[in-house]
Amino acid sequence: QVHLVESGGGLVQAGGSLRLSCAASGSIFSIASMGWYRQAPGKQRELVAAITSGGSTNYADSVKGRFTISRDNTKNTVYLQMNSLKPEDTAVYYCNAGIQAGPVAPGADYWGQGTQVTVSS
Repeated sequence: QVHLVESGGGLVQAGGSLRLSCAASGSIFSIASMGWYRQAPGKQRELVAAITSGGSTNYADSVKGRFTISRDNTKNTVYLQMNSLKPEDTAVYYCNAGIQAGPVAPGADYWGQGTQVTVSS
C-alpha cells in the first residue's frame, strides 16, 4: 500500500506565506509526477502545480510567480511554497502522485487526505 501524508496547512493573513509538504510512503518503486490540487467550496478541484521526476514544473496561471513547487526524490516528498497568499487561495489542498509499486506494476494515481489553507483578508 501507498500513503500520501500532507502537512503545513493553516490560517494566514493575506500577503503571508505557508509551506505545504507531502510525503509518500509504503510500497514505492518509482514516482513519476507529483503535484498539488485544490478545491474551494462549491468549485471543482483544480491543478495548482506539478513537478516531474526530472524537475520540470507546471503552474496554474493564478499562482505563477507566487507559488513554488519542489521535490526531494530521496525522501519521496513534494513541497509547495506559497507566498503572497490571497483570500481566493483559500481551499483544501490535495497532494497527488503517480506511483509505481514495483518494477512490473502499472503506475497508479494516489491522493493525500487534504489540508485546509485559509487566507483571511
